[in-house]
Amino acid sequence: MSEQGKKGGTTHVVTISSDRQFRKMVETTFSSQLQISLDMQESDLAQIDSSAFDGAAVVIIDLDATNEAQIAALSHLTSKPGSPPAVVVTQFFDQKVARRLLQVRVADFLVKPVPPIELVRACARAAKKPSQDEALTEAEIFTFLPSAGGVGVTSIAIQSALLLQGSTRGGSSTCLVDLDFQHGAVADYLDIEPRLDLSEIEPRPERLDRHLLEVMLTQHSSGLSVIAAPNRPAEMRSFDPVMVTRLLDLVSSHFRYVVIDMPRTWFPWTDSVLLGSNKLYIVSEMTIPGLRHAKKLVSAIGERLGESANPQVIVNRFESRLFVPGLRLTDIQSALGNAFAGSLPNNFRVVREAIDRGIPLEEVKPGNNVVLALKKLILPSAKESKQPGSLSRLFNKAG
Repeated sequence: MSEQGKKGGTTHVVTISSDRQFRKMVETTFSSQLQISLDMQESDLAQIDSSAFDGAAVVIIDLDATNEAQIAALSHLTSKPGSPPAVVVTQFFDQKVARRLLQVRVADFLVKPVPPIELVRACARAAKKPSQDEALTEAEIFTFLPSAGGVGVTSIAIQSALLLQGSTRGGSSTCLVDLDFQHGAVADYLDIEPRLDLSEIEPRPERLDRHLLEVMLTQHSSGLSVIAAPNRPAEMRSFDPVMVTRLLDLVSSHFRYVVIDMPRTWFPWTDSVLLGSNKLYIVSEMTIPGLRHAKKLVSAIGERLGESANPQVIVNRFESRLFVPGLRLTDIQSALGNAFAGSLPNNFRVVREAIDRGIPLEEVKPGNNVVLALKKLILPSAKESKQPGSLSRLFNKAG
């Protein structure tokens, strides 16, 4: 913990709440902690002067997520340089709340009724001074969304993750997350065991911590870390957005790069994932229907999420055909405009062998044209990306 927030050997905690019952719980929880100096503010965040946070190691904020003034005050607090980490507690959590909080850098997020032990743990994690390694910038998140079935999105996500892993020195810097819980194929393509146990974490997503994450991670021989669940082809259902967001937040707080393989189906948590991504790629194929689907999806995402999502289209299995009828690069550029990110060549033999053997394309054929084209798309994006992924702002770096 930093020296700021310590008074006479104690840790200074400021609590802001107009809920008498919640304040009583906080007082009871911390009263036995001799090393805690508790400052209770009987108000709401919008009415508190910023001087109330001076010297605080952590601020507990009882937030009304439907109150615009409180949301604005929270944004101002968390964006102010040198401000203490904020542990936010609210009455409910749904998709709308998640979207509102995606742009706010909070240390942790809890939903009432809050178990006292969880509040203590959240404050302890938030107040803890990060080590030099932990103080690195937050994860850069690359998300791949198919415009239609069979466009090769999983292969592209895998190879992108392998490129990012190979671009750093030592350790596992990259995590590949398969969010297609029904038909996910990442584990099969890499010939590894999927270890994400959804039935274990869905009832109590707050149990997700660094230890549980490590149990559910699978390590590929390349050093790439993978989060994937056994697919459920006969079971079609959604999962709690809190669970998905908590999982992705935990992953993004422990890796330099996070690559997400998205399902084609739109779920209640899809908006949050797309908004929290640094780079959002829609994968299409080189057909007129494929390009139409991609263009419609770009338009739909823009209308739904605004300009901040900024989806870019990758056209997979591109073939240059001179003097042969069919689509040309100029046709694709004309159809997609500024949303066109680039194309990947059709190299079926190399890609199929990599999938069958569960190895990177580079091991099948070093310097192959697919990897060369993908490097031009992905690696410059990793270098140019300046803003950290927003998913890690919803919850604290638990561990």
